[in-house]
Amino acid sequence: MPVVKGATAPVFELPTATFTGLAAPSRGAKETSVWRTLVKPGAEPGPPHSFDHEEVLVAIRGRAYALLDGVRHDVAEGDAVIVPAGTLFGLGNPYDEPFELVAALPVGAMATMPDGEVTVPFTAR
Repeated sequence: MPVVKGATAPVFELPTATFTGLAAPSRGAKETSVWRTLVKPGAEPGPPHSFDHEEVLVAIRGRAYALLDGVRHDVAEGDAVIVPAGTLFGLGNPYDEPFELVAALPVGAMATMPDGEVTVPFTAR
């Protein structure tokens, strides 16, 4: 399926963010998973996780901060965050407005969670 309509894409809700799955193997992508994320105002970073492949995030609207191996990096609309493979990552939004981004990750990339669990991200299935 060459076109995935945002209005019918699967949505995944977490307490601090909403993820819309755009490109993934279940939606026809063979090499790249892409999702849109809305980080709610006041959101603290979730548990730090890492991927076995590079992840790229592009800020669409608002401000936030990315934690890369514990170092804080402020992010604003138009910025890109490149998360190298194996880097502990978290994203927080201490501001009053939502932060929106698009993320891309190679199909088949595995996430390592704080408890050691290794899994394919739910947005990339």
